[in-house]
Amino acid sequence: MNVSDKKCTACGGSSFVQATDFINLRPLDKKMAIGSERIYTICLDCGEVASIHVKNPEKLLK
Repeated sequence: MNVSDKKCTACGGSSFVQATDFINLRPLDKKMAIGSERIYTICLDCGEVASIHVKNPEKLLK
């Protein structure tokens, strides 16, 4: 994702970072599924989460 031309809807800022957490997203009915990590795009000016992207959505089907 190209974040260089993005504007924050909360503050109008244009500095973003992409980050992840250590808990994979997985289907509710498949507790043992590996799942997929989430990629967050965060405004560095105000901390607003501009987007959340699932890195490998196909892993939610397994």
